[in-house]
Amino acid sequence: MRIVSLLPSTTEIVTALGKKDDLVGRSHECNYPDEINNLPTCTEPKFNPDGTSYKIDQRVKALLQEGLSIYRVDEEQLKTLNPDIILTQDHCKVCAASFDEVQEAVQSTLGANVEVVSVSPTDLSSWVHSIRTIAEAIDAEEAAEELTQRMKSELQEIQNKTIELTPPNVLSIEWMDPLMTAGNWIPELVQIAGGIPVGSESGAHSPEISWQKIQRLNPDIITVIPCGYSVSQTLSEISTLTSRNGWSQLNAVQNKQVYIADGDHYFNRPGPRLVDSARILAEIIHPSLFRKEEHPEWINMATHQFQQKVTSSL
Repeated sequence: MRIVSLLPSTTEIVTALGKKDDLVGRSHECNYPDEINNLPTCTEPKFNPDGTSYKIDQRVKALLQEGLSIYRVDEEQLKTLNPDIILTQDHCKVCAASFDEVQEAVQSTLGANVEVVSVSPTDLSSWVHSIRTIAEAIDAEEAAEELTQRMKSELQEIQNKTIELTPPNVLSIEWMDPLMTAGNWIPELVQIAGGIPVGSESGAHSPEISWQKIQRLNPDIITVIPCGYSVSQTLSEISTLTSRNGWSQLNAVQNKQVYIADGDHYFNRPGPRLVDSARILAEIIHPSLFRKEEHPEWINMATHQFQQKVTSSL
């Protein structure tokens, strides 16, 4: 079977299901695991992805307002790869090439023999369903059952440790300019990790939020997990938040409970590593319990407790 995956999360799912060797192509954003980075890319953005979050947002909105797609599917590359199955999504116009775009490319270059499988998880339940949908398409149902049961067990283990603890209010910021909070599966992960999610709803798209509302919410903990951003990218732009009037008066800032985490790898893509995302949140929310355990090095690399600059802003 020849598989092209046009979404980072589906690439990770295919790999976790033991079908990595069947992958023949990927999207320009697929970057995990390392072994897939040598695969040819089949998409590219129509906008310049560099610059501040505000500039990126403006470029994306300009394309969408004109009714244009923001990604280009490389039809010639698809024709060369000649896949049996193409995996994509129909959840978000900004996340990756849409089902309609891929379907159009397939019809014009590959014909009817190629199956296009589209997934659109919005919460943890549909996340599990998307894994099973992909598994059925690539003949990996048994591996999917083992994977989903293991993930459910690991999430339940985290929740069992936090369920009796006092939950703090947690605000998760998914974009810095304009301000957006993290919806979809993030509120559920916060709850599993022992917090109360504020500013967004489980299963709903990530909403824009006013700075005044954030001040009214005045959360105990703030996690900054911009979509597609690494820790270093977020740190380079953190003044977008710290320069706002009233930033230093927020409870989370006063108590040094602002954390930057790797949104690109651990929070924005609904793949198998959402379990790791829950572990990161558990360490952030209840460090006295979870940091007593073995502390994997990847957690150190994926998170940053934002203390130095917070202290200097007080």
